Amino acid sequence: MIRATPTDRDEIEAFLSPHAERAMFPLNNLAHYGMSGGHPFAVTLWLARQNGQITDVLTQSDSGMVMPFLPSQDYPAAARALRGRAVIGIVGPRPCARGVAAATGLTHATKSLDQDEPHFALTLASMTLLDGPGEILPLTAAPPDILKSWMLDYQLNTLNTPPDQAHQQAEDGYARYTTTGSHVVLMDGTTPLAMTGFNAQLPHIVQIGGVYTPPALRGQGHARRAVALHLMQARNRGVHRATLFSASDMAARAYRALGFSQIGDWSLILLRNKETVA
Repeated sequence: MIRATPTDRDEIEAFLSPHAERAMFPLNNLAHYGMSGGHPFAVTLWLARQNGQITDVLTQSDSGMVMPFLPSQDYPAAARALRGRAVIGIVGPRPCARGVAAATGLTHATKSLDQDEPHFALTLASMTLLDGPGEILPLTAAPPDILKSWMLDYQLNTLNTPPDQAHQQAEDGYARYTTTGSHVVLMDGTTPLAMTGFNAQLPHIVQIGGVYTPPALRGQGHARRAVALHLMQARNRGVHRATLFSASDMAARAYRALGFSQIGDWSLILLRNKETVA
């Protein structure tokens, strides 16, 4: 694989875009943060070509997250590209993420999270909206201390973020979500019921992330309704596809009820500390 330059950007986007459901993080970060650095989500990319056409793209954010899309399955080439670089995790379609982890030796690193999740997609025109209480509003409509406590619980119990990092991650997430408007809260009057958001967005497709319902309110369909209402907003502005990966069987059932279908599996490999690829 060779290091990509800004002159390769259009070709990379043209290669990844038909596979957007499986390459949302690279496409989102490239579109919103670019290749010049200076932001944790800015990206460095490598590509491989055969007969003049791109066959694989490997992406790493400035924060150290690796996001592989490698249809050729040449994982040793990806490992060579990453040699000497600090990695904090690998996320992507399961074969790619697992292949890169094995080729880099990071399979044996200490993890805070290491799991495979079902990966879903939906054409929004066929989405099912179910009745229920509440309307979605910006996060600023709910008390900040409540939402921050939700985000802390999500960090600790969904992402298994180490406690010494979880509080800062929750604070940073709240600041980022309220600044960008990427997440919303389902409110029943003055009572917050659930939260949802988009962790990657392109003009015609969004990726759902950060879905949360507090334990006392689970099993009542609040997260499902929040996701559906948020997707309706997106559909009204021209988005026609959505994708997500599900952390639990309960969540998967909720997404299927909205019309989502499984398209594969997604791996989240989050390291306890940054590891340099040998």
